[in-house]
Amino acid sequence: MNSGKVIGLLLIAGGVGVCLIAAVWLGAGWVNGNYEDAAAPILGLAAALIVAAPLAGVGAFMLVRGRSEAAQFAEVEKERKLLGMVQAQGKVRVSDVALELDAGLDQVKSWIYDLVNKGLFAGYINWDDGTLYSEDAAKMRGDNKCPNCGGQVELAGKGVVKCPFCGTEIYLTE
Repeated sequence: MNSGKVIGLLLIAGGVGVCLIAAVWLGAGWVNGNYEDAAAPILGLAAALIVAAPLAGVGAFMLVRGRSEAAQFAEVEKERKLLGMVQAQGKVRVSDVALELDAGLDQVKSWIYDLVNKGLFAGYINWDDGTLYSEDAAKMRGDNKCPNCGGQVELAGKGVVKCPFCGTEIYLTE
């Protein structure tokens, strides 16, 4: 939830509300003849602006900051989906990730490097083939045979290796 935008809008509305209430109050007093000249209403409106200006200013700041945070949250959410795709499937084509997340290949590459820098992703990437492998898939690079039938096994998902010949599932551990 992005509360910065909501708080910003509320503060701006509060600042505008203070100005409107002061203007109506002072205007009603002017119409009823409560003031001999314009000095008192102008002073009252200036006092209202002194209260309203900081409210509106902080509100505008919070609104802009909230929009920036929303954009950052969207990027983080896409990185989380990328990480989930790789962990669930074991290996995934970079082009499929780009299509699924509606992003360019350069953006996907940037997300991958960001996840690696944050220590959230471990595995390997074959850029020539365009395939991203999870850490579990990286463990499977050797000569991995099925304990049941001796066939070559392949990664099926996070921590799961499945034999395509007999259907045996092997669960990897740390």
